[in-house]
Amino acid sequence: MNKYLKALFCIPNGFVKTSILKLMPKRKTVIGFPTILSPLTEVTQERDTNLNIGNQLKMHNGSKIRVRKQGNLTIGNNLGMSNGCVITCYEKISIGSNVMFGPNVLIYDQDHDYKTTEGIKALKYKTAPIKIGDNVWIGANSIILRGSTIGNNCVIAAGSIVKGEIPENSLFHNSYKPVISNIYK
Repeated sequence: MNKYLKALFCIPNGFVKTSILKLMPKRKTVIGFPTILSPLTEVTQERDTNLNIGNQLKMHNGSKIRVRKQGNLTIGNNLGMSNGCVITCYEKISIGSNVMFGPNVLIYDQDHDYKTTEGIKALKYKTAPIKIGDNVWIGANSIILRGSTIGNNCVIAAGSIVKGEIPENSLFHNSYKPVISNIYK
């Protein structure tokens, strides 16, 4: 689809969706302009949560932003989310400016607490903040887990699982060393 024709549809769609969020009671919502949201995107925010999004948010089909419990989600200017990306915030997620996500990037600041007596059925969570710096590219099918920090100017390679701290100006990829045994011995 021609990008100008798409913008004629997606900018008003973003305006309507974000305006509805701003009208909801007991939520702190600040969203910049323009927000370019494809029709099949989701931005949801529960009561007693904070959502602060800078200018030029671009979300492609299937992308979701969810702020739950007492979550605090802050996104800088110029965030691009490709198809199928999900950000779910229960505690705190901070994303800098000029950040791009490849398709199917998942960011979760919580894990199920499977050690409770009822297991995951109890729907209890462990949470820890996530911080992503400015000028970061996160490749397709990557997962950013609770308690992670990614510095400025980083590239996260496709298919990576990030848990921990990535220093500024880094290229991160999961180093995979398969275990090979000699079955003929």
